[in-house]
Amino acid sequence: MKTILLLEDDGGLNRGISFILKKEGYQVFSAFTIEEAEAIFCTERVDLVISDITLPDGSGLDFGKMVRKQGKTGLLYLTALDQETDIINGYDTGADDYVTKPFSLAVLTSKVNALMRRITDQETCILISGDIEVHMKEGRVYRSGEELVLSKTEMQLLVYLLENAGQIISKESILDKIWGVDGQFVDDNTVTVNISRLKNKLKTKEISNIRGLGYLWTGQVIRK
Repeated sequence: MKTILLLEDDGGLNRGISFILKKEGYQVFSAFTIEEAEAIFCTERVDLVISDITLPDGSGLDFGKMVRKQGKTGLLYLTALDQETDIINGYDTGADDYVTKPFSLAVLTSKVNALMRRITDQETCILISGDIEVHMKEGRVYRSGEELVLSKTEMQLLVYLLENAGQIISKESILDKIWGVDGQFVDDNTVTVNISRLKNKLKTKEISNIRGLGYLWTGQVIRK
């Protein structure tokens, strides 16, 4: 059973989200403070963290940074902070997704399911393009032998581009594949922002923006 750590200080909202996610078949650990969340995270196996940002004992962004350092755990922020700078700050900590309040429980469930599919569907193989290696089983990316820190969303975006190297991938296809909701509830700039962040982290020119059509990985890809 996949496990979720929900960090939300609003008791009613915490209970409501927990109820819905448990009906989806997930095991949910509820926390109302960062201290409680850290204790659970350190003692339980957690596949996905859903965290508020404004919490009574600190910032959820700091907790998110700690989660991201652990590597494979998914990270989704659920917050009332809806300004562009807030969203960028969230993604800068390595978040896989960012949902602003108020929100639909059905949309949240769709996003959670999409994240869990990506966690589950990672294949056992290595993709190599130039000096970039993606070890999908371990969820690790290397450039010239040096490990890079990517969020799960960035990892999935990179894998999708590599697996379709030489083919133009539309923004709509990326939204559907990576976010799993046909892009309906995702900001128009989401793909652009994530592509830009990925290019900066990889320090590569292999990702080309084909104006009006989509994105293209131009390098040759070898699968091991």
